[in-house]
Amino acid sequence: MELRQLVYFEAVARLGGFSRAAEALHVAQPAISAQVRRLERELGTTLFERTTRRVAITQAGQLLLVRARAALAEIDGARSDLDQLAAVVRGRLRLGVTPVLGSLDLPALLAGFHRRYPEATLAVRSGLVTELLAELDAGRVDALLAPIRPDLSSHYQARRLVEEHLTLITVPGQLPDAARAVSLGDVRDQPFVCLPRGSGLHDILTTAAAAAGFSAHIPFQAPGPGKHPQLRRGRTRRRTTGRISRSKRRPAHRRPHTQTAPPHPPIGLITDRRAPATPVLHAWLQHLERTSPDRG
Repeated sequence: MELRQLVYFEAVARLGGFSRAAEALHVAQPAISAQVRRLERELGTTLFERTTRRVAITQAGQLLLVRARAALAEIDGARSDLDQLAAVVRGRLRLGVTPVLGSLDLPALLAGFHRRYPEATLAVRSGLVTELLAELDAGRVDALLAPIRPDLSSHYQARRLVEEHLTLITVPGQLPDAARAVSLGDVRDQPFVCLPRGSGLHDILTTAAAAAGFSAHIPFQAPGPGKHPQLRRGRTRRRTTGRISRSKRRPAHRRPHTQTAPPHPPIGLITDRRAPATPVLHAWLQHLERTSPDRG
């Protein structure tokens, strides 16, 4: 049994005749008739009842038709998958990322994608979300991994990947009762380290401090929590509001809050609805959904 025979057989059954099938497939009618007769001989049964006026499918033909259509659908799906794979292999993805991505491990994500599509090209640009959105609008990046702000314009499409939460990082011994849960107001007189002005985290910190009745003193603006040695020792992979200590001998310490922590937008993939999605971008989204922590 050959694929060509199944194609011809299905066309005759669907269109109700050999002439119509030949016209639709741009094949000479005798060739289609010969292949269908050959298929009938191989199967040892009649698939069509032929008269001078019409062609009617037999019961055996009906049974074969169900299987033939399933087989042809699988082959079409395989061709589509292979075409998409070829497009991904030839593709180039320009990705914008914010300094902190919560529980998303960007190096591991990139490495996993490279293992799956070793010939695809990945270019990564880092910046604040406002800067990266401008890059997305200008077509200089294809997608962002960034916090999904509630005021995000409707011409962006955002797909949530992981939820995000804020953690206050201090140094042990700096507060009077280390066992007691603290609030942001307990460190109102301390200097903070935070992302630069214009970042979402900076806005969250200043807004939360104002709600607590004080103005946050932020003399240290780092591109990311891991850039500061005290925060590196804390080994936090969440966005943080951290207090700086001059001591270099004691590790940073995450502290719980007595009040609800300020809300933080979830981390996700942001694309521009106005730009067509490329096969490599679609493959990247599938990779994120398979591997992001909140997707199991």
